[in-house]
Amino acid sequence: MNLIEEATKRLQELEKAGIKAPAAGGAAATPHVVRTPRLAPAAVAPGSPAKMRNIDFARLQATGFITPLVKESKLVHEFRLIKRPLIQNAMGKAAAPIANGNLIMVTSAVPGEGKSFVSLNLAMSIAMEVDCRVLLIDADVIRPTIPKLLNLHGEKGLMDVLTEPDLEFGDVILRTNVERLSLVLAGRPHSAAHELLASDEMGRLTHEIASRYPDRIVIFDSPPLLATTESRVLASRAGQVVMVVEAQRTTHATVEAALSTIEACPVVMTLLNKAPQSEAGAYYGDYGYGGG
Repeated sequence: MNLIEEATKRLQELEKAGIKAPAAGGAAATPHVVRTPRLAPAAVAPGSPAKMRNIDFARLQATGFITPLVKESKLVHEFRLIKRPLIQNAMGKAAAPIANGNLIMVTSAVPGEGKSFVSLNLAMSIAMEVDCRVLLIDADVIRPTIPKLLNLHGEKGLMDVLTEPDLEFGDVILRTNVERLSLVLAGRPHSAAHELLASDEMGRLTHEIASRYPDRIVIFDSPPLLATTESRVLASRAGQVVMVVEAQRTTHATVEAALSTIEACPVVMTLLNKAPQSEAGAYYGDYGYGGG
């Protein structure tokens, strides 16, 4: 808009307000204009429709995930075994207290081992507990999978909080139709996503999450350890790490290399994914679980 257009618009605004503009060549009067303050956007209540997203349980169940529709299945039983020690650690009921024990990072050595499958099923399983609330954060900001699994797209998320100073973390938390499950998606792609995830700001954010939501178990679906370096930084800030290992694909040397990068984390557990059926598997299913 050029200066003439701006002046014309200003004259029209003054006329609508009942203020006469000075005649050409006359002394410029200083009109008294009452300014209306800009109202801040109304805060979104936690239970409002704008913050609520419905998960399609039938669609999710058809793709092999735990949902509230099924109370008993082999998969439900398997994740009961997996979640129990994690919950004990998160709630401070372990033999020794664990700093940030309520922050659980789910990762793998390399892509494609099923970490997002484990993250979402673990979150669903923990949400089925009567005294646990869970927040699932998609921290795999380069290749986010959770939006595809839940068919949720275009939402602001973790990257937006790290790049927009006026955006609070609470602004991007999405409630779901699973009573005790909330989500934070990866957010809009950013060219500096790697650096942001490993930044001091992310460190401050994880500390804030751990302290602000001490009654909530927070699960980070994180990038693979050997594919990126930022996941190693995130592991140092989490109280517990679950490393997913694909059976008959990931080598012992690869597992050892990945584990060596997260030695700073107090609790590291390994979960064997896609294991062939065995006598143990006939009871425990296709997932092995071990601690280290």
